[in-house]
Amino acid sequence: MTYTDNQAVTALYDQLNEATSTLKAALKVPYLDALIETCDNLKNKRVNVEAGAPDEPTVAKLKQMYALINLNQYEPDQIRQAWQLAVLKGMRDEHIEANKQLTPDAIGLLIVFLIETFVKLQNNDQILDLAVGTGNLLATVINHLQSDLHITLNGIGIDNDEDLLALASAGFALENLHVDLYHQDSIDPLMVKEVALAISDLPVGYYPQDDNVKNYQTKAEGVHTYAHHLLIEQSMRYVRPNGFGFFIVPSQLFNSEQSQPLMTWLTKSVYFQGLLNLPKSFFMNAQAQKAVLILQKPGDQAKQVKQVLVGEFPDFHQQTAFSAFLQEIKQWRQSNLQ
Repeated sequence: MTYTDNQAVTALYDQLNEATSTLKAALKVPYLDALIETCDNLKNKRVNVEAGAPDEPTVAKLKQMYALINLNQYEPDQIRQAWQLAVLKGMRDEHIEANKQLTPDAIGLLIVFLIETFVKLQNNDQILDLAVGTGNLLATVINHLQSDLHITLNGIGIDNDEDLLALASAGFALENLHVDLYHQDSIDPLMVKEVALAISDLPVGYYPQDDNVKNYQTKAEGVHTYAHHLLIEQSMRYVRPNGFGFFIVPSQLFNSEQSQPLMTWLTKSVYFQGLLNLPKSFFMNAQAQKAVLILQKPGDQAKQVKQVLVGEFPDFHQQTAFSAFLQEIKQWRQSNLQ
């Protein structure tokens, strides 16, 4: 059967959801736990049975369902989108808190555009995400870059939430992506070598362990430091010379009471190349609006631009204005960066 892209995603989601719902009922576990088990069963081409569960009739039923799911007929990003729909269903059903939600595809695709505009990637380059969560942003970026650039990329994802990492691992395995995942506090020293670039949809809030941030230039004095400031600094430590970081941050990043140490670090340690507000329509209100912070690691092919790239993406529905804005970004890059 031949599908359009949307039909393929919907068809695969329906199959994943049916199998997951069947397993959820049989094992009496939350939907997201059943989804992880479903992905594992599909990858290993079997039904895992522990302590007699699921029972034999359910195993037979699941085997029939799995036999109808042919992952080879889908593109990796179609698999990601179907998996994403299943995760969203599970998060909605289980009332998962807002800061654990997936990064929307629209934002992920803008990050892809910026990477393709600014970065010259090579085969087997690595992309780092220190707040990887469910992995949707990292998977979106790797899938599209591999497809567009015809190269193989590897990912490194770190998070302190074991449940989110389990979801990320299931999704990456389903899409056959090469991503190493680590369960740890991203502010601690990392077992990570230099990477080509860093990306992250950064959690906003205070980092509670003041003793851990003594060696951070972005740390605040006398109060808990914003976690997103620390994660920006930590990410750029592991980016190779001339490499880039693209971080989803509050649009009022430089208007907070802790902006001064962040600005001091920016001027001393990296090149601050851009801050682009995401479309207002993506957010409930102006206070919730976010932006993409663009940083570059100093190196022999990098310099601080005289005119930082600033602006705001038009709404996707304003096609002429949106296309013109993308062209302006490309022209700025040609005029200002090596």
